[in-house]
Amino acid sequence: MSDVLALGWGAYLFCGLAVFGGTMLQRLAGQGFGMVAAPLMALVAPAFLPATILLIGFVVGVGSTVVDTSSIARRELPAGFAGRILGAGIAAWIAASVAQPEVFAVIIAGGVYLGIALSLLGVRVPIVGATLFSAGAVAGVMGTLTGVGAPPMALLYQNEERRRSAAMQNVFFAFGMVVSIGALGLAGLIGVRHLAFAAALVPFALVGLRAARPLSRRMARQSIRPYALAFAGTAATILVVKQLL
Repeated sequence: MSDVLALGWGAYLFCGLAVFGGTMLQRLAGQGFGMVAAPLMALVAPAFLPATILLIGFVVGVGSTVVDTSSIARRELPAGFAGRILGAGIAAWIAASVAQPEVFAVIIAGGVYLGIALSLLGVRVPIVGATLFSAGAVAGVMGTLTGVGAPPMALLYQNEERRRSAAMQNVFFAFGMVVSIGALGLAGLIGVRHLAFAAALVPFALVGLRAARPLSRRMARQSIRPYALAFAGTAATILVVKQLL
């Protein structure tokens, strides 16, 4: 708990705003929580990543999913879930050998850049068992290591109707958070300080979920995507520059 208090109010509020913004984007578009929140939090609280992002991400994912379960195609879930479990296991093994927060900061920035690249590809990938499993596996590695695991599934569902796209991405996101948290927990990489900091930041996520509700009926996914990607890329670049200075 002393580690959390040592951050100070300024860093706490900065992380809270990062969580709020990422939550709004996740609720509206089905992706973006990690791409926004992770690099910004890494600027002021790298020692709490990726565990804290994943813990808050679980709340965000569940909160975003329960809003609309009617658009979830359950037949598509098993393959994606299986891939996510495999990817999370691989990532936990990698994370156990990386102890320096600075290394995680660079990995997070790389994950954001990869996520932006995947989001901009614009190719149509068929939604079948093999692609769901592959996307789940890549998302498991990316999400567990960096907290940025949504882009592979976003690539699959980017051409689907907005409501279905957001619903499917959110359910995969929520499940992914559970699996990644479990994998890091088994690897001994989640402690009391991560739980305490996540609990302190959850209110920002809850406010973000509530604030996004009226906007979801008026704002198309395409209208916020370019701004979200630009913001995430800027945050990642600032993070890289900070590590180089």
